[in-house]
Amino acid sequence: MNAPQQKSRVALVTGAGQGIGRGIASVLAQKGYRLALTYHSSSEGIESFAQDMRHTFGAQPFVVKCDLTKPEDAKRVVSETLEACERIDLVVNNAGGGNNKPLMEMSAEDINAIVQLDYVGPMLVAKHAAAAMIEQEIPGSIHFITSSRGERAYPGDSIYGGMKAGLIRSCGSLALEWAPHGIRVNCVAPGATVHNLDQDAYEEPLGRKIPMGRMGTPADIGEAIAWLASPQASYITGVNLRIDGGLILPGMPEDTSEEAGYGWGRVYKPEE
Repeated sequence: MNAPQQKSRVALVTGAGQGIGRGIASVLAQKGYRLALTYHSSSEGIESFAQDMRHTFGAQPFVVKCDLTKPEDAKRVVSETLEACERIDLVVNNAGGGNNKPLMEMSAEDINAIVQLDYVGPMLVAKHAAAAMIEQEIPGSIHFITSSRGERAYPGDSIYGGMKAGLIRSCGSLALEWAPHGIRVNCVAPGATVHNLDQDAYEEPLGRKIPMGRMGTPADIGEAIAWLASPQASYITGVNLRIDGGLILPGMPEDTSEEAGYGWGRVYKPEE
C-alpha cells in the first residue's frame, strides 16, 4: 500500500474513559491529534468525554468498546481504528489494572487476567499497530504506560508490578526491532497520580510524602507523552520515563521516626 496523503495525526489511546487515559487523550486533542479511544465497561464516562472533545475541539473521537484480555479484541481495535481514521501515528497502551493481593490469595484465573490485560494486550495492540505503520510507511510512536511499580517492589504487587517491569524490558527490544522503520517505542511510568475528578493533587495526604509536594495529575502524563511523540524527541527510543515527582528516589528511609511515614510498618520479630 502506498503511503497516504498527509492528514491530521491519529492517536489511539486505550482505557481512555477515566483517570490517566482521559487526561492523556485531552492533552493529545489539544496538540491537534484526532483521537481513537477504547473503553471496557461503563459507556457513560467515555460518551461524556467524547461529547466534551467534540464541543471543545470540533472533532468527534472514534470510540471502541473492547476487552483487551481477549487477543481478538486487540486486533479488532487496531483494524477498526484504521477503517475509521485511515492511519495510526501514535499508540498509547494505557488500559490496565491489578488487584493488590498477595500471591497466596490469588487464583490462577486472577493471575492470568492481570497478565493478559497488563502485558499480552498491550503487546498485541503494539504489534498490530506497528504492522500498519510499517505498511503505510508512517514513522510512528508507540508508548506503554508502565508504573513506578515496575522498578520498585511493593507487597501485594508481584503480578501487576511484574507485568509493568516486563513491558519496560520488552520496550527495549521492540525499539530495536522497529527502529529501521522509523518507529520509536518508549514507556512512561506514572507514580502516585490522582484518578478521580474530586481529587486534588495538592490536598491528597500522599502528596506530602512525595518530594515535589503533590501527587501527579493525568495532564502530567499526557504532556510527557505528547513530548515523547513529538519531533523534539525524535532521537529518543527504548526509554522508561518516570513521571513521579521523585516518588521512588528516596529508597530505604534513614529516618526511622514514626513521623517520617515511610516503610511498610511491620518488622519481623522471632517468637520468644
